[in-house]
Amino acid sequence: MYLPLAEFGSTLFFLMTELRKVNNMYCFSLVSFFKLFNQALETSMSNKEPGGRIGRLIKSLQNIVYEAVSRSLFKADRLTFALHLIHGVFPQLFEEQEWEAFTGILMTEAKFEPEELKASLPSWVEEERGIAIALLRVTFPHLFSVLQLSDAKLWENFAKSSHCEQELPSVVVSKISIFQQVLLVQALRPDRLYSASSLFASRVLGLKELFPQAVNLKNLLKTTSNLEPILIIISAGVDPSQELSELASSTIGAENYVQVSMGQGQIEVATENLKICATEGRWLCLKNLHLVTHWLPTLLKEVSYLKPSPNFRLWLTSEVHSNFSPVLLETCVKITYEAPPGIRRNMQRTYDSWTPSYLSKAGNILRARTLFVLSFFHAVLQERRTYIPQGWTKFYEFSSADLRVASEVIDRICLNSDQKIQWEYVQGLFETAVYGGRIDVLFDSRVLYSYLKEFFDSKVVSGSGRKLFGGKLSVPTSVDYKEHLQVIRSLPDTDSASLFGLPENIERSAQCTSSRKMIDQLKRLLRPIEVADKFDVHRWNVELSPILVLWKKLNQGSQIIHLQLTAPQFNQMAEEPPIISFIRLEYYSGVRLVQSIHASLASISKVIRGAILLTDEIHTLATSLLKHETPSLWQKKWEGPEDPLSYLRGAMRRALAVQTWLPKAESGQLLEESLDLSHLFHPDTFLNALRQQTARECHQSMDNLKFVCSWKGKIPQTKLSITITGIYLEGCLFNGQQLSDCHHDSPVVSLVPAFAAAWIPKDSPSPYREDEVISLPVYFTSDREQIVTCIQLPCGENHEHWVQTGAALFLKIS
Repeated sequence: MYLPLAEFGSTLFFLMTELRKVNNMYCFSLVSFFKLFNQALETSMSNKEPGGRIGRLIKSLQNIVYEAVSRSLFKADRLTFALHLIHGVFPQLFEEQEWEAFTGILMTEAKFEPEELKASLPSWVEEERGIAIALLRVTFPHLFSVLQLSDAKLWENFAKSSHCEQELPSVVVSKISIFQQVLLVQALRPDRLYSASSLFASRVLGLKELFPQAVNLKNLLKTTSNLEPILIIISAGVDPSQELSELASSTIGAENYVQVSMGQGQIEVATENLKICATEGRWLCLKNLHLVTHWLPTLLKEVSYLKPSPNFRLWLTSEVHSNFSPVLLETCVKITYEAPPGIRRNMQRTYDSWTPSYLSKAGNILRARTLFVLSFFHAVLQERRTYIPQGWTKFYEFSSADLRVASEVIDRICLNSDQKIQWEYVQGLFETAVYGGRIDVLFDSRVLYSYLKEFFDSKVVSGSGRKLFGGKLSVPTSVDYKEHLQVIRSLPDTDSASLFGLPENIERSAQCTSSRKMIDQLKRLLRPIEVADKFDVHRWNVELSPILVLWKKLNQGSQIIHLQLTAPQFNQMAEEPPIISFIRLEYYSGVRLVQSIHASLASISKVIRGAILLTDEIHTLATSLLKHETPSLWQKKWEGPEDPLSYLRGAMRRALAVQTWLPKAESGQLLEESLDLSHLFHPDTFLNALRQQTARECHQSMDNLKFVCSWKGKIPQTKLSITITGIYLEGCLFNGQQLSDCHHDSPVVSLVPAFAAAWIPKDSPSPYREDEVISLPVYFTSDREQIVTCIQLPCGENHEHWVQTGAALFLKIS
């Protein structure tokens, strides 16, 4: 009778334990699960019909476990858990291969030609969705047949809607499952995949709110005991000390609350206080345990020896740390503590750390106004991190320490000077010594400087001109603390993109980024822990055969794997033009890469067939592929995609493309054609070869050349010029004449018109004036990790505006 409940509970527990693959802090013990299981039994209503009661128990257990686990996860990981849970306990919702297709681990053997993709693409669908739609058609032919994608009128609302997951044609919805709707959004509108996945999860779990409200420490306290430490996992720069101190004051009295900040020399103090507080029934908070991870096993032993008073509570705080004790994590009740998002809440936290007397010091109105601007500036820098990699290319820990140092700078300038404030001096200090000291990417430094120029300006601080918040926020006109808070409370709960200078379609980009992270986490959860230790020939055959078949198909019609090339000789290359030498070397390297991949996969195939014995090298290769990772042996030869299928397609596509480049280069025809730099393994090196060849022909040093681009036609007075195509732009639009702003329904990326590019002497006139162009980075991929080059695009005036949009270019992705 109770077997379904037991099986359901067992499945839930193992799903919980797998979360440590996402974050090592997500450790859960069997004891903690039994506690949740018993809670479900106690809260379940009695029912005369056993079957009905079992159903309610299962539902109750599901909700209790979901809520308890969710509060232990960071917000960014909660949707991953919801989908992981659904896939584990509701397998009937997924048809064969649907989950594999969703998570990107489906080993398809399909090979797609560019011409075929263009011909089969519906007119209303963006071109870069070609491969996704082709995969949908090949993998799920029945699903594809009912979609009627060729009917543009039927899909008009879906294509234009900012909530397309709720605008699917009713005639289609009636014929497909709830999860197939998610697959459809993934293929056609990945900018709404995160929302579509959230909608799917909330429907299946029967929850109005998929993400629980922030944990109230007072309510959490009711569920704890004197025997369980309470671990608060904090995000960087967040401190729950004040809230915890207030809870202690209202519960047991401030005199019974002890707080120790861990660090050098504090271990003995912490150990002594632990024993005293446990005996006397006081509360102890040990902060920042991530600084003393080596001591945590000892702390665990000390806790196990305690015989604490019923009133005793041990509170712990820590940031995520890879060496944190898993046993201690399993022992603790865990919650995550993150700063609530938004400019308003961020500024409120800043003002909570400032007292009325601090703000009104010396009655200096200019200082108070500047501090208000500082709090706004600090909030903008922190909240812009929501939009990584377009907001910032990486995470920067702008912290309360930066705010404190910046406040001290303002104090010294405003309180100790009777002269007019030199705002350029303030901007320079903040740019180089305070906030800018954390930034190590040039293009992020430009964003910081644009904000400094905009905010720390006499027209803003004096109140005689510009306002903050897109012209909607006036800086307070007094030193009155309450007036400042009143202005802050007038800010909206949610921030608009324009507040940060980001484009109107930034949410589409943010959803794409969040979806990629979510799917990467789901892939990690699918990786079995024991895969590295076992050789299972049946599993190898089932899971690796599609890779072997795909590789065979990719090589059809090509003789690359059979070519016998000799390495280019240095003497020969020294006499050739640099571009030909580069392409010759690029071709040789590409062939060697393809042949290396072929040898690796052939060895795996022979092991599966029993033709050769398993070696450590083959085992390592196969293990990576079973984990859906590109083997490091291949990555050392060419640093490509992490997904092995994408890597194989990308490597073969580039090798075949370079094979066509070589004869054209040798005949002198290559530079007359439009060149797609994504056809190369090393496009940055190609541009450097162009630079070197130009320097030779111009009799100039390479350092005396500059890279210029033009959409006006050929660049005059150049020895060598190329035409580049296949470059994508994110953050704004470009029609070949001038940059323009994105609209809320603009595509995440758009194709830049083909352009002429060349290296010319630095003293030669550029195609455009310096003040009418902006230099934007060209990255290899949209993750913005590796730069190929920078190009200048016509933008008109207001360079700071385009800097703040986070605009960047990247190569076409196969």
